[in-house]
Parts: sequence; structure tokens; C-alpha cells
Amino acid sequence: MPLPHTMNLLILGRGTSGLDVARWALAHPERVSSITLYGGAQSGPTPETFELERAGVTCVFGTEDVEGSYDVCVASPGISEFSPFFASARAHATQVMGEPEFAWRLSPERWIGITGTNGKTTTTALTAHLLESAGIDAEPVGNIGDTPTSRVDHRAPDGWFVAELSSYQLATTEELHPRVGVLLNITPDHLSWHRSHEAYARAKCRLFRNMGPRDLAIVDVEDEGARQVLPLVEDGGRRVLSLGLADAGGADAAFVRDGVLTVRLAGAETALVRTDELKIQGAHNWLNALAAAAAALFVGADASGVRAGLASFAALPHRIEPVGCVDGVRYFNDSKATNTDAVEKALTAFPTERVVLLIGGSDKGTPLEEFARTVMGSTVGAIVCFGAARGRFLEAFRAAEGASAVDLAEAENLRDAVDVAHTLAESGDVVLLSPACASFDEFSGFEERGDRFRSYVSELAASDPSER
Repeated sequence: MPLPHTMNLLILGRGTSGLDVARWALAHPERVSSITLYGGAQSGPTPETFELERAGVTCVFGTEDVEGSYDVCVASPGISEFSPFFASARAHATQVMGEPEFAWRLSPERWIGITGTNGKTTTTALTAHLLESAGIDAEPVGNIGDTPTSRVDHRAPDGWFVAELSSYQLATTEELHPRVGVLLNITPDHLSWHRSHEAYARAKCRLFRNMGPRDLAIVDVEDEGARQVLPLVEDGGRRVLSLGLADAGGADAAFVRDGVLTVRLAGAETALVRTDELKIQGAHNWLNALAAAAAALFVGADASGVRAGLASFAALPHRIEPVGCVDGVRYFNDSKATNTDAVEKALTAFPTERVVLLIGGSDKGTPLEEFARTVMGSTVGAIVCFGAARGRFLEAFRAAEGASAVDLAEAENLRDAVDVAHTLAESGDVVLLSPACASFDEFSGFEERGDRFRSYVSELAASDPSER
């Protein structure tokens, strides 16, 4: 159903998505006859909402009981489709959608959508970088930074949106139709929002619902969770590229052959760069690079531009980001790793170095037995558990086979954990902050946690005579 030419607009939530939709609406009075923003039961006015009210937006706080009649409701991603707030909005609006769906209906051409439990941000940034390297205008949007709605009016002619899309954002999509859709992996996450792992997986698959044989779905066929939903992606004759470290065969595939990233599209192969030419580390980043390269090549990027982009792309902040070297020990900030699967992937970046792993924070309650077994079978030589979750992680590691060969320690907070790791690490080792937990016991988010870690390492380096 298309958006009405003129609409009464309802917005749920006063976060970034809601504010950006309201600002777009204010800039387009020819399309929007009224704007009403409900902040939620625990919400109150902010400087941003005062500004919106002065411009003509009706803002309602302290309630989730929506009143009135609306043509379109745009719901912020933090509001579950199963919540009473969402249900109340649905009862009073003809159409309810998330912000990316709204943006797509405003500007429905040239979208690449990227989803998965882990790796979305790196792959999104890298895809846009590869297109730019090949001389094609591209902009990363969605969870990675700017909302697509805020960029709709600024799109370059023939420019591409490369959208990082979370399960929250995809759950309510109806018409979103990217030319390329990427599914990197699916592991249990965000179950409180989706109510079940099955619902979470189905939300991810909505990325592909409107895609057909002229589009390209890229799926990591070596990831168990993604492989389980592959029949849903293939349903209806969709064209699927098999992503993996090994060649899965078929006309469309992306893989590593003899150490070289290789993409096959419609049977034609393109050899790109060697894995050791990449600045991003780990086998999981080889997969991210393959997915980005396949997407870029499919929409028209030339191979030389893709090769140059792959070789020049550097690690993003908080994603196995090198932050310093102290006493011959290299420190890496992987604060974005807020679940166990992300930690397992990060450890593949260090197949030969002894790793001192910093893990902990706000506990997500994830089962740890299998995770602890995997960590004990890696190159981890010491683990420092910190924060609110440290007790449960320590218990799991102590019970795992091979625990006697790993130094286990605990710390009250991240600052103490860095100090403990400094005493456990020796020259040639790696200290890796890869917490497997949310950060809210100590910080406002993973970004603040990573920034603090970076500053703590800088303090260590300043006290190291060899670094002067």
C-alpha cells in the first residue's frame, strides 16, 4: 500500500528514528497534514521535543494509550510489535511501519539491505566503501548511523543506500524491496523483544520477502542459523548467492580459494585480494568482505575498484579495533561484541597469538556451557571476568574442560580488568576486550565502554618507558 499523498502522521518514540521522521514531516507540509508524537509511558519532554512542539508537532508523554485517527504510524525500533503500545497504535492507524520501511516508500530505488546477528555494521560500511572506491555514490544508513529518512532528501542521483537493518526494524516491513539482501548469520539474541528465537529468525528473513530472480540474496550457508532459514530465502525462485569460506558450488557463490577472496556471479568468477591484504582481521571478516564484494559487484562496481576498496578498508571503532601496544602486548577493542557468538568470531582473528580475554558486563543470561568449551579450545591463555556478569562466567569457565590450562581472574570493573590483564600478559600476547555482555552495569553503551578501554590502554602506554 503506497503512502497517502497527504497524511496524518503518528510517531511512536522520541529516539533518533522518531525525531528524524518528525523533522522530515515538518520539511514536507505538502505531504503531511498533522504530526503527533507519543513518547511512551516513561517519557517526558526533552530539548528536541520542545523544538518540535514549537514547529507544530503535537507531543504526548506519560502514556501508551493512543488516541485519534491516523493514516500512517512510524514506530521506533525499540517498541516491540507485541507490546500494548504498538497494539494501541495499530488500533488507531491505517498503516503501521518502522522507519526504514517509511524511508523506502519515500525513496524506493537502489537499496542494499544487510542483516544478521553479528557483522552488520562492518559489512554495511565496507559495502558502501567498495561502491565509493568504484566511483559509485553510496551512503551507509540505518543502525550504522544516519536514519535513511534523514537522508532521503539528500540522495545523489543514482546513489545507493546501504542499510544496516536490525530484526526490530525488519519485523514490521511489508514492501521493503532491496536489490541485494545480505544475511550474515543468525544466533539467539533480542528474545525479549521477539518473544522467541523463531520469531527473531523470521524477522530477519523479511528482508527477502519482496525480492525475486532479478535481485540477489546473499546468505552465509556455513552459519547454522542462516542455513536453517535458507528454504525461506529460496522460496519463490529467489536468486541466492552461497557465502562461505569454502566454495559451495552453484552459479552464484563467494568463498576463499588458495587464500584469495573470490566471487562467482552467474558462473563468472572474479578473483579479488588475498586475505592477508585485508586490514580487518579474522575469518569472520573474510566473510564480511566477501558479502560486501559480492553485493558491490552485483550492482555494477568494477573489480579494480572493489580490490582497491578491500585493501584500504580499516577496522571500525569497537570492532577488533587495535588501540595500542604496551610492553610488547597488543590491545584490541571489540566492545561491540555483546553476545557469545561475536566473541567466538573475534577469537578467530588470533589463530596463533596467546589471548588474554576480557569478558563481562551486564548479563544477558545466555547459556554458557558450549561457549566456555569453545573458548577453552581456542588460543585464549587467560581470562579476566569483570562487571555484574563475572560470577556466572567464572563458574562456566571453571567447569569447562581445559580450564586448568587457562589463567582465570576476576575484576570488579573494566578499569580493574585492564590492570589485571596487564599483569597476566607477556610480550607477544594479545589483550582482547570482547565482553559477550551488554554494558549497562557500568556504561551508557558499548561505545562508551570501548572509549574507556581505549583511554585506559593509553594510560598504560604513557607509563611504559619503552613507548616514550
